[in-house]
Amino acid sequence: MNFPQDLLGSMANQSRPAAVDRVIRHWRVFINSEVLGSLFLLLCTIIAMIWANSPAAESYFGLLEMPLSVSLGDLHFSLTLHQWLNEGLMMAFFFLIGLEVKEQILVGELSTVRQALLPVGAALGGMLVPATIYMLLNAAGLGSSGWGVPMSTDIAFALGILALLGRRVPLSLKIFLATLAIADDIGAILVITLFYTGHLNITGLLIAVLFWLILYLLGRWGIYNPLVFFTLSILIWLGFFASGIHATIAGVVIAIAIPARPLREPIHVLEQIRARLDPDRMTGHDVLRHHDQRQAVSELSNAMMDMTPPLIQLEKSLRPWVMFMLMPLFALANAGVSLSEGGASLRETFTHPVGLGVFLGLFVGKPIGISLFTWLAVRLRLADLPRGVTWRHIRGVSVLAGIGFTMSLFVTQLAFSDQHALAQEAKIGVLAASAVAGIVGLIILRHARTDALSPDTGLQADRHYASA
Repeated sequence: MNFPQDLLGSMANQSRPAAVDRVIRHWRVFINSEVLGSLFLLLCTIIAMIWANSPAAESYFGLLEMPLSVSLGDLHFSLTLHQWLNEGLMMAFFFLIGLEVKEQILVGELSTVRQALLPVGAALGGMLVPATIYMLLNAAGLGSSGWGVPMSTDIAFALGILALLGRRVPLSLKIFLATLAIADDIGAILVITLFYTGHLNITGLLIAVLFWLILYLLGRWGIYNPLVFFTLSILIWLGFFASGIHATIAGVVIAIAIPARPLREPIHVLEQIRARLDPDRMTGHDVLRHHDQRQAVSELSNAMMDMTPPLIQLEKSLRPWVMFMLMPLFALANAGVSLSEGGASLRETFTHPVGLGVFLGLFVGKPIGISLFTWLAVRLRLADLPRGVTWRHIRGVSVLAGIGFTMSLFVTQLAFSDQHALAQEAKIGVLAASAVAGIVGLIILRHARTDALSPDTGLQADRHYASA
């Protein structure tokens, strides 16, 4: 017997029917699809808008302003529910972004300079042009601090709409959009850190750095325990919160410390399994009779976990929580705009410099910036278009990148934290631009022609997208 592949194969064949395996596999694909996550996010957005403009609107805003306190000895934290969602739970969102960025830098589209030039250049154009358009309308006004609002792309919504097109668009285009959005997120993180951070408390920052160093060293020594890492992550977040640096940045910093290598070398694990397991005593209920085999199977389970890098483990386990709980809760808390309050309306959006600046920045600035910088990178021979991607695809994706939603709403809260009326105008601009960009981008890509791909090329793109 060719161990362990034959052993594991025979065990799988005796466990559950192939039909059940197929149902479970399709269910997992469905649960993790971008389309489902985007629909769930959209549903919560609609609920928030209806709730905020219904006779029960007072209960909506009252719930968000409800204070919640946490005490740890002499330390006392008192924030509203809205602040806990934006300051606390959103750290997990940034943590997931940090894991994705780290993976892309190590082995993905950002791992080499030439590979990174096209999406990074496109993301840079998609940030500079929208910010410029916004500042042309708001440079001398009260809304000047909101220039960062139209700079970001919502990767969940954008990829969700792209997934609706199925095979009408090449997989290489999905890779391009995902990488562009990740590079865009890096830029947004830098903007938040450098321009939307308040006073700096050195003591809090030193506490965060101390616990981060402990976390980093544990990873370097191959010591990984989810409970320990979670506890240290909370302490790092508290340090950032006390320092004045926006606490969500803690998520990205923590992701940097997560090990990206297996904790145990696979070859050594397989040798130990070969020495412990006896295939002749592993059939049927035999494993229940033989204590040594039961213990060996338990060790095999732990060893398989150790062969999977913690970065992959966390990314896989965290994604459903972020997709189906955290981001919908964020949308529910931030997308509720009262259209009857403070003059915020669609009409005001297209006349008020803040609302108009956000709308034009996302819907006009994003397509111009991304298309222009992509064209320059190709024209100057710094990069090539992905295989099977046409310029119409680039135009369509650049319009989809105008879906700012999650990150744009988040920056709105930072930019206009003490200017409620301007925050309302900016939110309407974000929601309107995201809706129009999604519809127009879908129409453009629906009629785009894909260059012919050979089966081998398509297979390679499929594998590449799966790994990315």
